[in-house]
Amino acid sequence: MIVSDTIFKSPLGLAGKSKFKALAQAIREAIVSGQLAPEAKLPPVRDLAYQIGVTPGTVARAYQLLTEEGRLVAAVGRGTFVAPAQRSLRAASPAILAADDRMSHAADVAHLLSPKMPDMGQGQMIRDALHHLADSMPTEHLLRYPDRQTDLAARRAAATYLSVARIGAFTVDDIVTAHGGQSAVVMILQTILHGARPVVAVDALSYGGFRYAAAMCRADVVGVPWDAEGPDPAAFEALIKAQSVQVFCTSSEVCNPTVRPTTPARRTQIARIAQRYGVHVLDDDCYRLMRSAHIGPSYRALLPDLGWHVVSPAKSISAALRIGFALAPQGWTSALVRTATFSSFGVSRLMTDLYAHILAQPGIDAVLDAVRDRIAQDIRAAVNVLGMYKLSWSEDVPFVWLELPLGWRSGEFLQAADAAGVLIKSADDFALRDGRSEHAVRVAVNGLVPHQTFVDAMHVLRDLLAHPPQRISV
Repeated sequence: MIVSDTIFKSPLGLAGKSKFKALAQAIREAIVSGQLAPEAKLPPVRDLAYQIGVTPGTVARAYQLLTEEGRLVAAVGRGTFVAPAQRSLRAASPAILAADDRMSHAADVAHLLSPKMPDMGQGQMIRDALHHLADSMPTEHLLRYPDRQTDLAARRAAATYLSVARIGAFTVDDIVTAHGGQSAVVMILQTILHGARPVVAVDALSYGGFRYAAAMCRADVVGVPWDAEGPDPAAFEALIKAQSVQVFCTSSEVCNPTVRPTTPARRTQIARIAQRYGVHVLDDDCYRLMRSAHIGPSYRALLPDLGWHVVSPAKSISAALRIGFALAPQGWTSALVRTATFSSFGVSRLMTDLYAHILAQPGIDAVLDAVRDRIAQDIRAAVNVLGMYKLSWSEDVPFVWLELPLGWRSGEFLQAADAAGVLIKSADDFALRDGRSEHAVRVAVNGLVPHQTFVDAMHVLRDLLAHPPQRISV
């Protein structure tokens, strides 16, 4: 079988992931999608290295990683091949056979890769809003560019869900709309960063969107390690001194993927260091469900002239509702508005009016509460089934962080879970390039997956956790 080098080449420029890990991920995805069939022969190390413009060592490390995971097999004198169909994995692991029995009645694989909101009535609410807008919106509103007046209703609606005590003093004019939370992060970095090679700090294990946004701004990324309370203050200050960090991107309420919050006392420490060196802090609050209690003040409240805040409805109402909101610190709103205008002219009135209409509905609070209750139901099930292992969780966060017991490596566990029909993410997906990862996985709540299927998936994971691979070290 001739394998196209396009399978391997496309992801190698991704920021925040070393080339061998990017190559391994490309091969992994090609195997899962069927682009690489079982027992297909991969190109020799040197041939593939030449084709895609990397060193032979990069290819060799990617092949080795996937061989350890069981996705590839190396035959001496013959080359490297995709592992035979999953029967070999299943035959080798009684835990996977038991997992198969649990999942056999489920119609679909349990996709627990990314949080998705359950439909608790907001689907019909969105449909009704679309019909209402189609019937009532003047033709002029359907034809003109957006501006700071056309999105005013959306900014007012967002303001009703933003706590002054939580994020500091603001007015509706301080809110800037974006095409989702990720778009807001990019806009903020475009507004702040300066110089030929700026440096952005992120949490050592963090949401990949921070790294991708930094890459779009041609910035280098460094990681701030955490302890039990949040970002390590000494390490943060050392990075600022050594790397001239301009902005720190973090999520003080919910670190994605670890679920852990930064304690209020630690936020104060980090804010004092940032103030001392003039470092901006971008606080992404997109993972805590709307109407959930806050743990402490955001960095915008602690840093009135350096703190930025981002929110979106993607994790509370619908990920298809592509709108986000950024709040700038004092004196920066005009600059952020310019960035938004220059990048896209702003968010379409079709979307801003849709968001404003939905949040004005008398039933929206009941829907938000129902979404929280449904997610909490899955989280409780995960804790009940997996509670004997080390978990980080909150009923107000749509994922759990599972630290693997001795004997399991994250890549191998991912492979075993995939083979058993449960798709989850490894700690490697959240680690910085060449940064220290952990043998842990993130299990997301997918509200589109039936609750019983989710419960069955948790039992699958428990069966696997109880049967780590047997190894002999020499």
